[in-house]
Amino acid sequence: MSLIENKKVYFNYEILERYEAGIELLGAEVKAVRAKMGSLEGAHVTVRGGEAYLIGATINPYQPGNASSAYEPTRHRRLLLTKEQIGELASQESKKGLTIVPITVYNKGRKLKVEVGVARKKKSGDKRETIKKRESERDILRDIKSQR
Repeated sequence: MSLIENKKVYFNYEILERYEAGIELLGAEVKAVRAKMGSLEGAHVTVRGGEAYLIGATINPYQPGNASSAYEPTRHRRLLLTKEQIGELASQESKKGLTIVPITVYNKGRKLKVEVGVARKKKSGDKRETIKKRESERDILRDIKSQR
């Protein structure tokens, strides 16, 4: 079950590879994510010093009135991956035209996981094709419903 989704990732990017990563959160952040109080819009992943970080993701405080004044909703959060996966991501990140984007945050048992994808940005022509496909599928479904 997805808790937080990056809704525009499939429209803006072509996903080439997917990885599942754990995420290092504070206790209040875990409660906030489970309450779906966050956003992955504009977020990306970078690899620095042999560690992967989620940058630009916003997780609002669970109880805004009770939150610390030092709490930063857009702080960098470390992703928990194996050394092999981090090496693969670092090599993919260094290639021109590729970026690493978070796709969704979800529960796996009691743990929170982030699905991360190596992606290539779509050109505007590809986006137009995506819009045409979506509209044609919508028209087909509308016709099928009207025939019943």
